[in-house]
Amino acid sequence: MIRYALKCAEGHRFESWFQSAGAFEKLESAGMIACAVCGGASVQKDLMAPHVSGGRETAPQGATPTPPAERPLSAPAHPAEQALRHLRAFVEKHSENVGNSFVTEARAIHAGEAPQRPIHGQARPEEARELAEEGVPVAPLPFDPERKSN
Repeated sequence: MIRYALKCAEGHRFESWFQSAGAFEKLESAGMIACAVCGGASVQKDLMAPHVSGGRETAPQGATPTPPAERPLSAPAHPAEQALRHLRAFVEKHSENVGNSFVTEARAIHAGEAPQRPIHGQARPEEARELAEEGVPVAPLPFDPERKSN
């Protein structure tokens, strides 16, 4: 495993782990690496300080050596990332994911043909624009939907 410091076109800095340098290159060339803060697809390696382990660290006499504190991989790297995680959790808890049926379901709710409730799902940009022009209250979410995998 290799950890890279990354930076998006908007200047957001974050870190991510990859199986190897080759795996990073393959994902980068396929456009499959996105900014952890804004989701932007223009991401490149950032300057990194090498992590050199010199074996056991020496501590002052009488003190206990402590390993360098590292942020767990699951912890957010930036306050904006934490805010997005909270927003995602709120949306997933308080609304129904209607997936690809979002446009149809949003129109039905707006017309009174389906029960009034908060929903989220996927819509193409032109479909979302049409909904807004029809007066259906919609807004893009600042994160991609959770992908389910087997």
